[in-house]
Amino acid sequence: MAKRLSLREFQEDLVRRFAEARSGDRHALLGVRAGTENWLINLTDTGEILPVPPLVPVPLACEWFRGLVNVRGTLFSVVDFSAFHDGAPIDPGGATRLLLVGMRHGANCALLVSHAIGLRSPDDFQPDHNGGDDARPWVQGRLRDARERLWLKLDVPQLLAHRSFLNAAID
Repeated sequence: MAKRLSLREFQEDLVRRFAEARSGDRHALLGVRAGTENWLINLTDTGEILPVPPLVPVPLACEWFRGLVNVRGTLFSVVDFSAFHDGAPIDPGGATRLLLVGMRHGANCALLVSHAIGLRSPDDFQPDHNGGDDARPWVQGRLRDARERLWLKLDVPQLLAHRSFLNAAID
C-alpha cells in the first residue's frame, strides 16, 4: 500500500527537492499542467510555487490577466496560463498553484497553473518529431516522455518579452 502524504508533507518535500535541485543539477526542469497542456520550465527561471492567495482584479484587462497578488509585500501580475493559450480559464482552488517566474529577468509575474507536477530531468524526454513546430515563440521545444505524453518547454524570457504577453489591456 502506498504511503499517503498530507498536503503539508508534499509541499515540504517539494521545497526540499527544489533546494537540492538548485544546489546540484542546473538543468532540472519543473513540470506543470496548465489546462490541457503539460509544460516544462527550467528550474533557474522559476521562483516559488504557492497556493493561490486572494487575487485583486484589474479592470479593462484581458480575461487571461487575472489580476495582482501580494506575496510578502511584493506585487506580482497573475496570468492564467491556460486562458492565455486560448484554453479554459483555471479555477483558482484545489490543486491550482501560482508559479512565480521572471524575477531574475526583472519581471514580477506569476503563472496560474492547474497544478505542479514536480521536478523532471531533461534525460527523461525525447524530441517530438511528429508534431512540427509550434507557432508560439516562447515554446522552446516539443518533447515526449516515456509514456508518450507531450510536453512543451517554456522559454520564460521569450514569453516575458513577447508583445501579446505584455499587452493585457482589452482592445
